[in-house]
Amino acid sequence: MTKPSLPDLLHAAVTAVGGTERPGQVAMAEAVAEAVDDQSHLLVQAGTGTGKSLGYLVPALAHGERVVVATATLALQRQLVERDLPRTVEALHPQLRRRPDFAMLKGRSNYLCLHRLHEGVPQEEEEGLFDPFEAATPTSKLGKDLLRLRDWADETETGDRDALTPGVSDRAWGQVSVSSRECLGASKCAYGAECFAEAARERAKLADVVVTNHALLAIDAIEGAPILPQHEVLIIDEAHELVSRVTGVATGELSPGQVNRAVRRSAKLVNEKAADQLQTASETFERLMELALPGRLEEIPEELGYCLMALRDAARTVVAALGSTRDKSVQDEDAVRKQALAAVENVHAVAERIANGSEYDVVWCERHDRFGASLRVAPLSVSGLLREKLFADRSVVLTSATLKLGGDFNGVGASLGLAPEGTEGEDVPSWKGLDVGSPFDYGKQGILYVAKHLAQPGREGNRQDMLDELAELVEAAGGRTLGLFSSMRGAQAAAQELRGRLDVPVLLQGEDTLGELIRAFSEDPRTCLFGTLSLWQGVDVPGPSCQLVVMDRVPFPRPDDPLMSARQKAVEEAGGNGFMAVAATHAALLMAQGAGRLVRATGDRGVVAVLDPRVERARYGSFLRKSMPEFWYTTDRNQVRRSLAAIDAAAKQADA
Repeated sequence: MTKPSLPDLLHAAVTAVGGTERPGQVAMAEAVAEAVDDQSHLLVQAGTGTGKSLGYLVPALAHGERVVVATATLALQRQLVERDLPRTVEALHPQLRRRPDFAMLKGRSNYLCLHRLHEGVPQEEEEGLFDPFEAATPTSKLGKDLLRLRDWADETETGDRDALTPGVSDRAWGQVSVSSRECLGASKCAYGAECFAEAARERAKLADVVVTNHALLAIDAIEGAPILPQHEVLIIDEAHELVSRVTGVATGELSPGQVNRAVRRSAKLVNEKAADQLQTASETFERLMELALPGRLEEIPEELGYCLMALRDAARTVVAALGSTRDKSVQDEDAVRKQALAAVENVHAVAERIANGSEYDVVWCERHDRFGASLRVAPLSVSGLLREKLFADRSVVLTSATLKLGGDFNGVGASLGLAPEGTEGEDVPSWKGLDVGSPFDYGKQGILYVAKHLAQPGREGNRQDMLDELAELVEAAGGRTLGLFSSMRGAQAAAQELRGRLDVPVLLQGEDTLGELIRAFSEDPRTCLFGTLSLWQGVDVPGPSCQLVVMDRVPFPRPDDPLMSARQKAVEEAGGNGFMAVAATHAALLMAQGAGRLVRATGDRGVVAVLDPRVERARYGSFLRKSMPEFWYTTDRNQVRRSLAAIDAAAKQADA
């Protein structure tokens, strides 16, 4: 039997999902097939509307080996498992003569734990030994959530938190879930045979396609205990998010509250001497953190260093003692012991890591209004880790609408541990970059406007000229504005100003759930929506409701961001340009994502307005502009007002 051709398979899949075949999608599918066949690596930029999911799924399914697809967002995981994969598998079946199985796999805490649900959460003595299901009144929000979770447990097939609608609070979910460290293990658990997390792992072992998230991929790589089944092909979608997700997983935290919980959880299970040793170290740590100032700790102060070593040693003693003591008065001791062990081991690991002071780690103190001070430690770079763990023994395809910054893939490649494209040598993963473009005609559909006449934004202070410019642009557009701000304070000030000046509804992030805000924004074209980071990447509103996207300033990392400033300094010390490699690349990625909110369909028209003159005046401005879609570019404020007014008039006429 002849092997079905890739164009035929792609055509069948696109028809099945009701889509339109795009030249970029065909080019992407061919490049993915080639990379998979050659066991090489590919970075592919596929603009909005390309249909990149099918661009990688079809060649991966046709190849026939097991594939893992890792995504950053829940929305894309759902789209793949609930829509794209079922339809694609059915569409390809007549030609492939097989139906590949697929499954979703997440970290253990994403699944309902039947042991927790039925036996209750092990409680510390100070908090009272009670069953949270009995203690939470049925009329309270927590009580209602817990009762609903009990009912849902009898109906759900997967136990996956994301399948529960509407969702529940983190506090309620924490009562019915466990981390991998707290889990008793299927063989020791009375509910092991029915465990949702174990069932998900078993399904993944048998599946041809496993859909997971960046965080689980990072845990699988970092912790060395394989969670994902063996696979020959790894596809990372939304790959622009990977470095920050891996950094998040590799970051440790130590706070007084966390150490106190470890003390309480272990106190009844160990001898008095071990418990007192940890209690004393905990009290010293709490006292030091009350006085700690926020910022990077390039060297650990002597007193804090001694305290961390005392915490490390005390935690090690408690871990050893936990293995030998049994207390007949403690109910469900295995679960209580496991929870205590997880808490104390985490204290030991983070205290030891900070006390050891690796040159490859960055340590800083953070102060939170509600939770007080904490110590954090993160890797200076994850590029070496990614190069070693990601690109060995399998073909890797990384894709996103924004991977090509300043005109090439080398910046993103470097953050992933890849040498510049075309570099050859031993232990150097070879890769190629491909930009398959977008089906949209950005030059005709959008304008990039930079307000070069405005004053350069300072670190603090009132930007009244920027607010005046914003008000004039929004008025010309008739509302229809997504405002992307580099700080919450900036978004609040702009919302307050425009609510007082213009007769258009202005929604502000934080005043309702993100989902509700985006729904309200999309339903009324006169509405504006202002907010910060999650709006730069998470809004998909095609049509006349979003015809003006405004960025208040270039979103550089804060100068006092300990991790970003440490990374920038490290690049400079190695002879590179730290500002371009770290700060400008960070800003370019966000601006590319933000500008991508404007054109989401072939009929969309509008303006991306950057109210920061540095994009025109500064030397790095061309790098930032090259990272965004190729809109028609202008600095003429009158031209932009006329264009916005014309777009608004056309939209009103279409509505009428």
